[in-house]
Amino acid sequence: MNKYFECGIRYEKTLENGMQKRVTELYLVDALSFTEAEKRIIEEMTPFISGEFEVKTIKQANYSELVLSDETSADKYFKCKLTFILLDEKSGKEKKTSTNMLVQAASTEDATDKLNAALKQTMADYEITSVSETNIMDYYPYEAKED
Repeated sequence: MNKYFECGIRYEKTLENGMQKRVTELYLVDALSFTEAEKRIIEEMTPFISGEFEVKTIKQANYSELVLSDETSADKYFKCKLTFILLDEKSGKEKKTSTNMLVQAASTEDATDKLNAALKQTMADYEITSVSETNIMDYYPYEAKED
C-alpha cells in the first residue's frame, strides 16, 4: 500500500522582479517511511534549488489514491473527499465510508470531471462531498531502484 508524505521545503526563491524571498513550498512524496521521504525530497529538489534549503516539515498525507494527469494545464492538486455508500451484507443497511483522493487538474470543475472519469468503473455508489485546492507544488512517485 502506498504511503504519501507531504514535505515542506524552505528556501530562497528568486521572484520575477529579481528579488529574493524566503518561501516554504509543499511537495508530495510516495515513500515507505519518514526517513525515506526526507531522503527522496532532498534528492529530488537539489537540482532545482540553488543555494541552501531545508526540509521544514514531513507529515503523512491521508490520500487513498491519486488521479494524475499528463495535461500541461493540470498544474494544481485538489483534495477530494468522497463518501462511498456500501450495503452491509449482514444487516442490509447502507454503510458510508469516507476517503480522500488527490486529483491533478486545472480547476475545481476539472478535478471533479477527472475524479468521476477515474471512478466510472467503480461498482459502489459514491458522493463527492468536497473538492478543494491544495498547496502541493508537485508529486514525486516511488520508483524502485534496480540492484
